[in-house]
Amino acid sequence: MSRRVSVRVPATSANLGPGFDTLGLALALYNEVEVRPAASTTVTVEGEGAGRLPTTAKNVVVRAIRLAYEAVGRAEEPLSVRCVNRIPTARGLGSSAAAWVGGLVAANALLDRPLDRAALLRLAARAEGHPDNVAAAIYGGLTVVGGEGDAVIALSLPVPPSLVWVALIPTVTSSTAEARAVLPATVPRADAVFNVQRVALLLASLQAGEIDTLAAALDDRLHQPYRRKLFPWLPAVVEAARAAGALGCVLSGAGPSLLAVARNDGDGQAVAAALEKAMASAGVAGVARALTVDAQGATASVDAAP
Repeated sequence: MSRRVSVRVPATSANLGPGFDTLGLALALYNEVEVRPAASTTVTVEGEGAGRLPTTAKNVVVRAIRLAYEAVGRAEEPLSVRCVNRIPTARGLGSSAAAWVGGLVAANALLDRPLDRAALLRLAARAEGHPDNVAAAIYGGLTVVGGEGDAVIALSLPVPPSLVWVALIPTVTSSTAEARAVLPATVPRADAVFNVQRVALLLASLQAGEIDTLAAALDDRLHQPYRRKLFPWLPAVVEAARAAGALGCVLSGAGPSLLAVARNDGDGQAVAAALEKAMASAGVAGVARALTVDAQGATASVDAAP
């Protein structure tokens, strides 16, 4: 009897303000991938991206499956691939990373898991081009990642349950390539030192549970100031979130989504309402969602296909 693999991959938010290309946070909003052997390869996409994402060999999930087979020296086999997407595309919540990780994890499960998480991370980072989102999608929690190419190292840290994370997801989309193109090739040393201090303070604040210091720890000078030309509404929306009780509010990855953090005592609802109102005042529609942190990362289960 053939086997069916079911994979669940979390959304991810990269950078968290000062941790540019270094930090990623896994959030409890999931894409699902279902893969089983078939007479010929077929792809279906449901939910986010349906009708827009390719349903051919160009689909990122299919490309990731092929990558895993190549990595272990196995010939490809025809598969039925079903993608159920809940992570919005082109919004800075790791939809591309989820696709790469989903395909890699699914193929690895079909092949009896010859690749460990470190190997999956290396493959995903090489394919995605940067490791922050894929690391969080694989490991879960707050992920710290370093290195380049095949020398990628990631550690997952717990996040205090006293916090709630609110994602503001605009209806408009953004290109990661465009958001990177506005960044300068060099930055003043003072700004580099500023961000090193803030990353250290952010990690220390979260690990010590000293959440009152997050307002300072989430500040950034390396990427968000330059990306304001793409998102001119950013300062006003961030200020509205803080006025409603947010401890901080940052661009999620390359944007346009924002990620605010608040105390998990009711402030989340007020922050969500303030984010939506401020965004609407700027002429951009958006929906705010309070999300918990996913601590597991991508998971896969294998059972007999019906």
